[in-house]
Amino acid sequence: MVLAADRSAEGLAKRLDSGPANCRSWLRGEEAAGLTLISPTALYALFMLGIPILTVIAYSFWSQDYLEIDRSFTLENYRTALTEPIYRDLLARSLAISLVVSVVTVVVSYPVAWFISFHGGRHKNLLLFLITVPCWTSYLLRVMSWKMILGYQGVLNTGLMSAGVITEPIGSLLYNSNAVAITLVHSWAAFAILPIFVSLEKIDRSLVEAARDLGDGPVRSFLRVVLPLSMPGVVSALLIVMIPTVGDYVTPRLVGGKDGVMIATAIQAQFGKGANWPLGAALSVTTMVIVSLMAGAFALLLKIAARRIR
Repeated sequence: MVLAADRSAEGLAKRLDSGPANCRSWLRGEEAAGLTLISPTALYALFMLGIPILTVIAYSFWSQDYLEIDRSFTLENYRTALTEPIYRDLLARSLAISLVVSVVTVVVSYPVAWFISFHGGRHKNLLLFLITVPCWTSYLLRVMSWKMILGYQGVLNTGLMSAGVITEPIGSLLYNSNAVAITLVHSWAAFAILPIFVSLEKIDRSLVEAARDLGDGPVRSFLRVVLPLSMPGVVSALLIVMIPTVGDYVTPRLVGGKDGVMIATAIQAQFGKGANWPLGAALSVTTMVIVSLMAGAFALLLKIAARRIR
């Protein structure tokens, strides 16, 4: 027993002596080099994203009396955000528009991404380049262009009247939720096409050929092979579109009118003329939490549906 104790003591002493050497070896390794490269980026992201979000969350539990901020803990802002009919209606409308825009954008973008991936050939890069061209212009200009297209004397009304389809301009094309949805779909289509295209490019084409050899037609092979394997891109596209559109401020302001107002307008009003930053922060946090839960549930449902299709 004495001999075993001596050996244990010697082993412990060797490990302690080799500790600094192992530490220096780890610092010279690839893991340490990777952490060295990542750490500045992580700290920058934490500073630029984490601190503002924490500040907004902190404000949501405070109250404001004109220019004075009362830092006493309160849930009154959240009670107002969740119980006042105007905020409930605006939030429900924003979520509905965001969901519709996300689904329509993915449905419109998927065939484009599929065509480029499976039939683009040597012109894939050119087609992707052309898809991104509208993004070179200002987002504000793209929204204003739809205002000119859908306006009372806009391009669409003028064209329909010239073709004899209508006798007078249609006044319901602009300043409503439909105009907001159409503009958002166009603005975010390119951002949905790219992740779907990337997922389609990763699909092994031999799997599609095997499905055809086993008797599946084009539609069945698409539903059983291509669509389930491209689901990560579909989920990414949905999230990319859904999360920003629910808080869009410019589009509802320019083409929405009173029937297309969304929650971002109410948030801006509280931080601006309303001079109630805590309530604006509570509305922001409430929207952020609900959108995160809805996006997670939607992604989970899509994965379950893809498994059942297989």
